[in-house]
Formats: sequence, structure tokens, C-alpha cells
Amino acid sequence: MNLPARATTHALRALFPATPLQRNDHLSARFEAEIWLKREDLSPVRSYKIRGAFNAMRKVRAARPDQREFVCASAGNHAQGVAFACRHFGVEGVIFMPVTTPQQKIDKTRIFGGPHVRIELTGDYFDQTLAAAQAFCAERGAHFLSPFDDDDVIEGQASVAVEILDQLGRAPDMVVLPVGGGGLASGVTGFLREVAPQVEFRFVEPLGGASLTAALREGAPVKLPRVNSFVDGAAVARLGDRTFAMLDWVPRDHVHLAPEDRICVTMLEMLNVEGIVLEPAGALAVDVLPELADEIRGKTVVCVTSGGNFDFERLPEVKERAQRFSGLKKYFILRMPQRPGALREFLNLLGPNDDITRFEYLKKSARNFGSVLIGIETKDAGHFRQFTDRMDAAGLAFRDITGDEALSEFLI
Repeated sequence: MNLPARATTHALRALFPATPLQRNDHLSARFEAEIWLKREDLSPVRSYKIRGAFNAMRKVRAARPDQREFVCASAGNHAQGVAFACRHFGVEGVIFMPVTTPQQKIDKTRIFGGPHVRIELTGDYFDQTLAAAQAFCAERGAHFLSPFDDDDVIEGQASVAVEILDQLGRAPDMVVLPVGGGGLASGVTGFLREVAPQVEFRFVEPLGGASLTAALREGAPVKLPRVNSFVDGAAVARLGDRTFAMLDWVPRDHVHLAPEDRICVTMLEMLNVEGIVLEPAGALAVDVLPELADEIRGKTVVCVTSGGNFDFERLPEVKERAQRFSGLKKYFILRMPQRPGALREFLNLLGPNDDITRFEYLKKSARNFGSVLIGIETKDAGHFRQFTDRMDAAGLAFRDITGDEALSEFLI
């Protein structure tokens, strides 16, 4: 992969300069290591996906110059990379997106592709969208551009590793990679294992979309029965066949799982402390660093921040999930006595740093109590133990529903 990846990297310079490799002082001091961020969130489409889309289209055009119609199915970064490449090559692109795709992503894809792309909204779920795109290709003779399970796409993603070596001037001790379908991880490891076999790798995937973990456990890619779509850039139900063939050597204990709510904590930290905007998938490689703290101390580590396509309308959700994970916000259902003064007595149970963020009370005329849904924020997670102890002492019946996924989704 050495020479092809270098040729691809050279060809990419017609689109954009190498994305920055930046030493992060904050993370380096925190983990007593040299932490470098490979900023794929600063590519023209704010993700690394432009690399694979460009390379695959370049290879097809070289082999079949008359091929002028390209198709993909995507609700995010791959769609934007394909659109950008279509405009660069002056070819026609048809991009299939689920009907449920946020308008912001649709608009950005149109901007990147301009008059060279047409967007088809079809299907409530991605599997339906993918089937429609593939049927269109079969009917029209168009070329389907896979988001990850394609040799040329993998080769394109390997350019990330080429740039890391050139920019750092030496091989790092470790590279931390996010995993979705496996295209980025396959490309980067394929190149570095050939030219710098001493480099170690660690991989991280969302807890609700652990397709590499499942494939390593079963010895082949398998479809996950359920996927949490919050980390939309890496929430893939099935690892690719080609990508797994390039990752089947990975030790299972080198793949880490990141809880979705913990990723929100990392996103907010990077935004508030460093001013870096990362999408959930883009924060994966940074999110896992506390788990690797003992392994990376004193080493040079490169984390690939794979994308920054974050819709700020999601920021309240990210903050909410981060607070809940950190134990700074909880929700309770409790029984409030239906008598004068009961509410005042309850408020006296709160500490000086406890803040009510939600309060819903349903008075029931035929009973001597009413049901209350209450949300509380505090500055120290330990305060909640004191608060619940005071509720117990007051004889209040209550239930903490913060970790109850079904109730939380319905009530909160």
C-alpha cells in the first residue's frame, strides 16, 4: 500500500492541503504524553471522507473516462465528500439520503456539489435508502461509491497516515483510530504496518455500534441487531468485508468501546477548553484517552479527530447527556403529599448548589399524594447522595429514573 497511498496523497493536493497535525498542550499535560491531533475535522468537508471518495472517483475515471454518473447512499460525511469530488471532476452525482436527514446536511451536500449533484430523499431508514441507490445504479449503469468497503476508498483513507509521518517527521509510538465501517482504520493501519511496523494501534467505536468488536468475536462481519444512531458518523451495523480482511489481526483488547453519553463530555471539553468543534464520531479517539492513560504516559500518540460536522442545534442534547453521565444532573419521580406546605418542605431538602431544571406535578383529587417529575442539577455529583438521604429521612417515596432508558426517552 506504500506507493499507491503516496500517489493518492499527492493527487489529493489538487483539492486541499494536508490537514493539520497539532500538538495539544492541554491533553499532553493531562496524560503526561505527547498528544497530537490529526485534524480531519478541518478538511474542506470537515471529515476525512473526502479522501476515499476522491480516490475512488479518480481511479474509476482513469479506467473508464466515459463514466460520468456516480451514486452514493449517505446521510452525512460520505455524501458531502462525494458531492465535493463530483464538482472537482465535473461529473454527475446522485446522492440518496433518508427522508429523515436533517435539512442542514442536505443543504451542505448541495453547496459542496453545486449543479453537479442531485439529491434523492427516499426511505425512512438507511437500509431502504441503500437499496434504492443500488437499484438506481443497476438500472442506469452508474457507479456506486461505497462509504468504506472499497479498495480504492481504503487507499484514499490511507493518505491520513502518509501525512502523519510526513508532518511528524518520525513514526509515533501509537495511533488511536475511530472505527465505524472500518475504512479509515484499514487504510491507516495498512500503510503504517508496512512502513513503520513498530507503531502500536488502539481502536475505539461507539458502545451502541460495536461492529468491529462483533466481527472479531465471531471471526467475520456480522450485522448488529440494534444500533444507537447518536454517533452517526460511526454507528454502522456491519463492518465491511474488505475492511475486516484488513483488520482481522487486531487483538480484541485493543478495541475500546465509548459510551455515547461519555462522548458528550469529551465534545464539551474540547469545545470549551480548546475551541475545537467535533461531531460525536470525531471525538472518539480523544474520548478513549483516560482508558489508555497508563499505556501512553511518556509516549508520542496521534489521535485522529475524524470529523467536525456538528449541528449546534444538538448542543442542548449533548450538554444534557454529558451532565447525566457526569452525575451532575438527575431525574426523579416522587410522591408528593397533597396538603398545604408539602412543596415548601420538599424545597427545604435541596442543597444550596442544587437547582431545579424541571418540575411537573400532577394533582390527583381522589388520592392523598400527587406524582412529581423533577430534574435537578448540582455542582458536585456527591450532593445527590446527601439529597436522597434527606428524602429518605423525610419519608418521601421516590425513584431515580436517570439511567432508565425507556422512561427517560418517554418523559424527559
